[in-house]
Amino acid sequence: MNIIIITGGSKGIGKALAEKYAQENYRVYSLSRSIVDLENVVQLSVDLSDTKATHNTFKMLLDEIQKLEVSSITLMNNAGRLGTIANLENIPSEDIAKSIHLNTTTPLILSSLFIEATQQLMCKKQIISISSGAAVKPYEGWSIYCTSKAAIDMMTKTIAAEQNELEHGVKCNAIYPGVVDTNMQTDIRSTNEKDFKNVQRFIDLKENDQLYTPEYVAETIFTIDTQNKLQNGDIVDIRNFDND
Repeated sequence: MNIIIITGGSKGIGKALAEKYAQENYRVYSLSRSIVDLENVVQLSVDLSDTKATHNTFKMLLDEIQKLEVSSITLMNNAGRLGTIANLENIPSEDIAKSIHLNTTTPLILSSLFIEATQQLMCKKQIISISSGAAVKPYEGWSIYCTSKAAIDMMTKTIAAEQNELEHGVKCNAIYPGVVDTNMQTDIRSTNEKDFKNVQRFIDLKENDQLYTPEYVAETIFTIDTQNKLQNGDIVDIRNFDND
């Protein structure tokens, strides 16, 4: 049985990923606050910005999975938030903390629990995190988001280095999905230019029909994953796979 656990599987890229893997006969679990209409997906409602609830829900799920015959298992760290778009000095402390927790702390906690729980499994084990070009390109107004995604990239590299030493280690990768037509993009385009100087670029991408659909991103990630195109620790932009 091929298993994938996706955070934030109720909308956007996460929902498209859940639908794609389910169509390909994976046993799909989604961890998100909302329960939505998804066929053949086991949905667990949890606030991923709540450490205790996240830990307990994920631990319970991993305990259940360990009773199954597993031929591959993947953790997809997808859930995230952009937070307030503004220069750092204009972002409330609580909003900073919430974004860093959801975007960085939660993936670290889930990855830790995932690695611990799957140590005895000899099958394909991997963590794929949805990162962003914002990890390497600073955008004024996105200081928290850029910082959190840079942390995800370093988490990926560090886990890969640690697991590389082990005989049945967990493969760890991060993927930049490009600019995708999701609710996050709607929020970005409605931002005042004084808070986000690059807003016109994102408006133009939408108007020129240059945004990826979540479905396209999910198809591409599925291909990259199942065709084993990545080495442990690789961080890739799906735009580099357009012509593959």
